[in-house]
Amino acid sequence: MTTQLVSTISKPTNCDRQKLPQHIAIIMDGNGRWARKKGLPRIEGHRQGANTLKEILRTCKNWGIDTLTAYAFSTENWGRPSTEVGFLMNLFERLLRKELQELKEEGVRIRFLGDISPLPSSLQQKISYSMAETRQNQAINFNVAINYGSRKEIVKVCRDIAKKVALGELYPDEINENLFSQYLYTSNSPDPDLLIRTGGEMRLSNFLLWQMAYTEIYVIDTLWPDFDAQQLAKAIASYQKRDRRFGKKVS
Repeated sequence: MTTQLVSTISKPTNCDRQKLPQHIAIIMDGNGRWARKKGLPRIEGHRQGANTLKEILRTCKNWGIDTLTAYAFSTENWGRPSTEVGFLMNLFERLLRKELQELKEEGVRIRFLGDISPLPSSLQQKISYSMAETRQNQAINFNVAINYGSRKEIVKVCRDIAKKVALGELYPDEINENLFSQYLYTSNSPDPDLLIRTGGEMRLSNFLLWQMAYTEIYVIDTLWPDFDAQQLAKAIASYQKRDRRFGKKVS
């Protein structure tokens, strides 16, 4: 990425800029299918998918979206062929090495959600370094879910809280939703307003289950490598038509 973070669309068309979702989460599905349709190896789909993510990050930043959370690698993805997993680990590392300086200059704050301990040590080091280098940035919060599984996250929170109770540092009556949320990987982020899933599948795939209790869901058949700013604008326009009551009675 040799140019600055500039979207191909300067503003979201057909959208109310005063009512933009502040946190968008994305399940980037369809890289493998995209490659297969073109007669290419699956890794080419992942490579193009990474380019798409950079474009969507550019777009969100320029439109004033506060937080973008991308589902990059789930705890279940370890079950894929070892060659594909190895490529993905190398791809993550190369992207951090190549893109970090520009992202830092553009004010992107990078955070990683998930258990990074099973990742290659060199990748762990680059993850820690990128978070430290961008910690003060405020243009957009970019969360990357890697080796992430929501059920494991919830179990981890339960264990962390149970340890506090066992040590006498916390009373069971003090446990509530707000406290629980403080132990999640997303503790410093608001819950997503909008979830976009590409590829047409109608499921959450173990992604941010606690956080998305009242998130608006938008599913599109477009495969992730073909997703672009215009389609993002359509997703936002659909979101803005929703009546977000959060379970409350209609007045």
